[in-house]
Formats: sequence, structure tokens, C-alpha cells
Amino acid sequence: MVDRREFVASLPLLVVASRTLGAAQSDVSSYAAVAERIRAAATGHDAAWQRLAQLTDRFPGRLAGSDALKGAIDWVTAEAKRDGFDAVRTETVVVPHWRRGAEHAEVVAPHRYPLAILGLGGSVGTGPEAIEAPLLVVDSYEALTKAGDAAVGTIVLFNIPWVDGSEGMVSYRNVARYRVGGASAAAKAGAVAALVRSAGPTTSRSPHTGGMNYDATVKKIPTAAVSGEDADALQRLFTRGEKPVVRLQMGAETLPDAESANVVVELRGKTSPDEIVVMGGHLDSWDIAPGATDDGGGVVATWEALRVLKTLGLVPRRTIRFVAFTNEENGLRGGLAYRDTYRDALPKHVLAIESDGGVFAPYGFGFTGSASARETMRGILGLLEPLKITTLGDSGDTPDLGPVGREGVPTLSLLADLRRYFQVHHTAADTPDKIRPEELAAAAAAIATVAYVVADLPAPLAR
Repeated sequence: MVDRREFVASLPLLVVASRTLGAAQSDVSSYAAVAERIRAAATGHDAAWQRLAQLTDRFPGRLAGSDALKGAIDWVTAEAKRDGFDAVRTETVVVPHWRRGAEHAEVVAPHRYPLAILGLGGSVGTGPEAIEAPLLVVDSYEALTKAGDAAVGTIVLFNIPWVDGSEGMVSYRNVARYRVGGASAAAKAGAVAALVRSAGPTTSRSPHTGGMNYDATVKKIPTAAVSGEDADALQRLFTRGEKPVVRLQMGAETLPDAESANVVVELRGKTSPDEIVVMGGHLDSWDIAPGATDDGGGVVATWEALRVLKTLGLVPRRTIRFVAFTNEENGLRGGLAYRDTYRDALPKHVLAIESDGGVFAPYGFGFTGSASARETMRGILGLLEPLKITTLGDSGDTPDLGPVGREGVPTLSLLADLRRYFQVHHTAADTPDKIRPEELAAAAAAIATVAYVVADLPAPLAR
């Protein structure tokens, strides 16, 4: 029960809060005409998609340390300068450099046939000689522990089923924890190598790569992802007691760290240029992937958002900064470097936005911030009704934004159809033809609207 004296004492604060909220909602509603201008300028054409296609066609396989990523950084920098922004620069980031090398896997008993695999980023190789060993199939870490001595000397396959549903992230997180930690768990059990069912739905026998980590206290053993179809076939052999034997050869190696860069582009604010709305995506992709959805689409959507504002002559009170982050996939060095470079300026970062979940049928944004800021964001998303991008989710966290989010910067992430995203995520099929030009354009329009309004409101979002 609330004490009546405490309630009466709190009334002035409630009145002030109510007035502040009402003023914020009134401020947001005044941007309806601007939101319509942005939507009209950003949609109805395929300019963003054409830029995405050029990025992915010219620079596929943009893994940290690769020539492809270096080329993409130079290209984005040059193109952004042609766009005529107020500032375009690169900021050096030292990144890990892992190289896949040649790889091959096959079943050699009870009969011989090849397996579709992709080594996991960070894995060691097998050395010059292949590893050949009996296969042990398990469906959990608990099952591996229960196997006991039966795991010694085997190649362990973690066959964790992908469960299709409305929220693909649930399945992804469940499967990806075996991708990340499976090799060390298998090594602890005495295995000589590890395979993991791909973290994605079964589609066209396409394996999905991704990052992994080693426990420093155990031996490093080679590890790779196997296609869903092959995982099912191996499961059937194992279940029938046919004692499958697998031969694995991987040329993976980790080279010395390499130099890379974040690309930073700005539309300078007219009255409070030291206050920042930062937005972007990560430019790197896995070495086998053109990286259209992960995360070329996010880079281009946020870049296009800034270009549209520039074209319309919309200059907000605060600065809007676009960043093409490097090295999200296998190190997060780009996001960490941004935090470290701008640590002293983070108290004046009003909002951080990223698109790193694809642009398939965008429907809203996730947000992490204060309750007051959430209400302001809810009002801004009301301006996106014509785009049907109006859902306000619970979390704006993304890997690149995590470092600044932990410093108190409100974060916002584009929400899109993850079921379509995970079909091509971390595969060679992550090509621009999978993305509909109108969906990419809608994402750019939504991001441009949110970024502009937040950057132009009379008062910054409440921390």
C-alpha cells in the first residue's frame, strides 16, 4: 500500500513528468511532413539495392585481414566522398586474421561419400595429414558427458536441430552455443575433432560457418560446420549402428593481426554538432559469403539513410554519424575501437542505431534506454505507419553497439524477418538477389526518419 503522504509529495514530479512526456509527443508529431518527405525520397527506386549489389559483387568474402575487406573500405570511403558529406574518414583498427585454407571431409565407412562442410572461424587446421576417426553423434553437452570413454579418439558431431518458428533468434542462440564452444567440450572428452550441425535451417545442403572460441585449458582441435542434410545422414548411420568413420582435412591457420579501419561519415549538426546520433552496420563478412544480408544490407541501409537526408537538405540540430564497422564477425574490434576512440564523447552520444539482422520485411526497432526515451521512440515510430515499421521491441543491443551501450548510450536495432535471414546467414548463398529492393528502401527510409527526428528534437533523449 502506498503512503498517502508519499503520494502527495510525488505529485509535483508526476506533473512535471507528464508535461515533459506531453511536450515530447507534441515535438515528435511536428515531424510528420518531414517523415513523409523522407519516405518519398527513399522509396520507389532501387538506388540502395544497386549500391548493395555493387558492394557484394566487387568485394565478396570481406573477412578481417582480407584484400576484399581492404578494397571495400577504400570503395565505401571514395563513394561517400562522392556523396558530398561533411566529413569522411577512416579510423585504423587492428584486427585478427584467420585464413581458411583448403578443407575436405568425407565418410569413408561403411561407404564413401563427401560431406559439405565449412571450417569455423578461428579453428586450427588438421596439419598436413587428415584426421580419420569414428564418429560419435550427440545432441547436447550433457549427452557428450554421458558418453564417457566412448568419446575418446572420436570425431564428435553435435547434431542440434534447428526449430523453425516465428523467432529465428531462439534457435540460433541454442545451436550457436555448440558452434562456439563445441570444440573445447569435445577435446575435454578426448575427441580428436568436432563437427557441428549448421546454425540455420536445412536449405540446399549449404553449410553455415561462424565464429568459435577455444578454452585455453584444453587442447585445440579442428572444428567445422556440416550441412543440415549431412548431419541428418550421419545421424541415421550412427543410430542404425553402422559405425560411420569420417576423414577430415583442414588447412586453417591464424596469421598475425592485420590493419583495418572503420569508415566514419558525418552530416554535421547545425546548432549542437558535438551531440551525436551514430548509426551503421558492419562491413566485414565471412570469407565464403558475399555478405549481402550480413551485413551489407545494414551498411547500405544506414548509408542510404544519411544520403537521403543530405539530398533533401535536412540538417538536424545534432550531428548524424554513419559508421561502417570492421571486424564484427570474428573479433568485434570495430565496435570496441569506436568506443575507445570516442569514449570521452560518449556522454554526448544521444542514440546509437545499427541494422545487423537483415532487411527482410523490416517491421520495427528494438530499443534499450530509459522509460522516457522509450516513450519518445514510440512516438517517432508512429511516423513510420505508412512503412508498417512500427513495432518497438525490448532490446536495441547488437554486437557493434554493445560497447557503447554498456557506457550508457541508448541503442536501437532494426527488426526484420529473421526466418529469411537465417536461411542464408554465414553461407555462400548470402547474395543480393535474396533482398527485395523495396524492403531495403523501406529500411533506409525508417532509419533516416528516426535518426533525423532524434537528432533534431529540441532536447536529447533522456539517458
